[in-house]
Amino acid sequence: MAAMTNLLVKDDATTPVEATLVPITDTPIPLWRGNAAGVPIEGQIRVTAVQEKLKNGSYRIVVKTEVPVMETLGASGTSAGYVAPPKVAYTMTCITTLFADRRSTIADRANAVKLHVGLLQGASATTATGILANTAAGDAWKNSTLPLTQHLINMVLPN
Repeated sequence: MAAMTNLLVKDDATTPVEATLVPITDTPIPLWRGNAAGVPIEGQIRVTAVQEKLKNGSYRIVVKTEVPVMETLGASGTSAGYVAPPKVAYTMTCITTLFADRRSTIADRANAVKLHVGLLQGASATTATGILANTAAGDAWKNSTLPLTQHLINMVLPN
């Protein structure tokens, strides 16, 4: 098993913010969690990794990212000055699953993952375009007009 270390990732805000995900546990499922100051544990980003051997001998490999969205405070509280802490309004969940045949090689899996990620990063009719992870300007994913990126983010089905 690879050693668990901090993971650094930037969001798609207008001015991208880098989140640090720290390893929490590697048993039974590896878990990383955000450590943003002032955000309750329930509101921190979470990433899990699962590997399962299937009955046919192949493998199901899953990476799951959960991004809680916190409620915003709208009022200044009660007449006594009490302000309830924010709660999670909902959670955005993104899951990537790789089904790897038991005969697959590292090169096979790397190629499939690189192609998949390239498509998610905005493959287009022009080579070397797309939305480069961690180097793209803020709002790059949100404002993308690339077909599969737009499918995921703007819920526009390519036709």
